[in-house]
Amino acid sequence: MTALRLRLALATFLSLFAATAHADTVGKVGVDWMGNDIMIDAVSDPKVSGITCHVTYFDRSVLDRLQKGNWFEDPSNNAIACRQTGPITIGDINLSRSGEEVFKSGLSLIWKKLVVTRIYDRKNDTLIYLAHSRELTNGSAKMSISTVPLFGETVSWSNGKPQ
Repeated sequence: MTALRLRLALATFLSLFAATAHADTVGKVGVDWMGNDIMIDAVSDPKVSGITCHVTYFDRSVLDRLQKGNWFEDPSNNAIACRQTGPITIGDINLSRSGEEVFKSGLSLIWKKLVVTRIYDRKNDTLIYLAHSRELTNGSAKMSISTVPLFGETVSWSNGKPQ
């Protein structure tokens, strides 16, 4: 049992340093007198230049945490919108059906994360960005998607377009 705990702790520690995109907070909207806010972050895909995703999430205040007692967790509600913001250059991306993580941020002290995953829809030549929560024990059905079609002269693949 001790080895399992050690592996779990090591995995949690290493996941904190995974190579994902950096988010810039571009908006903050107060929603009540308790100090709760909706945060809006801009996230650039680290392997696809020219696309910016805006992700929203709920940020609980200290007063709300004191009143409700759940100190270490924010709700799983989130939304995402992604758009072309310049010429698109696609690097070495994961083309599998499960895609790859682009961004990850904690929604609780350890157990819950807000994750943005990129998936390439080969048939429709479109990038799909899925925002969802990941929990260690109980997954959440709350999710949001945004798509960016890849057509026109402003799209290039660094390794050649996949067939």
